[in-house]
Amino acid sequence: MFSHIMVGSNDIERSRKFYDAVFVALGAQPATTDAKGRLIYAHSGGRFMVTRPIDGKPATHANGGTIGFAVDSPEQANAWHAAGVAHGGTSIEDPPGIRQGAAGQLYLAYLRDPDGNKLCVVKRL
Repeated sequence: MFSHIMVGSNDIERSRKFYDAVFVALGAQPATTDAKGRLIYAHSGGRFMVTRPIDGKPATHANGGTIGFAVDSPEQANAWHAAGVAHGGTSIEDPPGIRQGAAGQLYLAYLRDPDGNKLCVVKRL
């Protein structure tokens, strides 16, 4: 349905430290950088990118928006969460753990990246 997800950042190097850590925890490689200075993460057929806003205005996060990533296990979710907190992210929502969703039990962990974007990982149990 989508080709990629891109979020804005006011500090690309701060974002690189955060996203390199959380994506390596999921088994991905650190970012590559394109000619425009955008960070590019490719893993399991998905592409996630970080950029300075092209209009020159400050990057802001989406109110009500969440970007979710699939993980293989609760342990991987915990590693992702710990890596994010250790590299400038903020733990939000409830602590990582099991939640009952409309489609059954889920293991979820939530973070805000250093620019305020809301991220989560999910493992369907």
